[in-house]
Amino acid sequence: MSKETGLKLIAQNKKARHDYHIEDTFEAGLVLMGTEVKSLREGRASLVDGFGEIERGEAWLLQVHIPQYAQGTWTNHESRRRRKMLLHRTEIDKIERKLSEKGLTLVPLRLYFKDGRAKVEIGLARGKKAYDKRQTIRERDAMNEARREVGRKLKGL
Repeated sequence: MSKETGLKLIAQNKKARHDYHIEDTFEAGLVLMGTEVKSLREGRASLVDGFGEIERGEAWLLQVHIPQYAQGTWTNHESRRRRKMLLHRTEIDKIERKLSEKGLTLVPLRLYFKDGRAKVEIGLARGKKAYDKRQTIRERDAMNEARREVGRKLKGL
């Protein structure tokens, strides 16, 4: 069997970038059961309600939904169990210091396979206010309009 290479996206939390200012991102490995890996290889997962925490010097991923594997038997996993994240000690310490600040939280941004190993991209995030969200939408619309206008100019319209 050939070794898997490259990056295969499983799930992405688009709403997180809308709801939060992402200050810093980290890539973490995950400790998973066999049926969880099989379910992820089918491309089934949801990061919407997920969040991370540091407890007694260990990083944990909570409320991420990985549905049970259809062909699994009594060895199947719980769909919303706590999963340990694998990070370097310096990264855990840095995240712990940042999380002690008021208003910061740890949110999962992407779940993917990198060279055959399940990884999660987590971000240190600060919640946006409603007016920040409107401003972000306004800026995105302005950028899209500018791109359209440049495209029209290049086509000679």
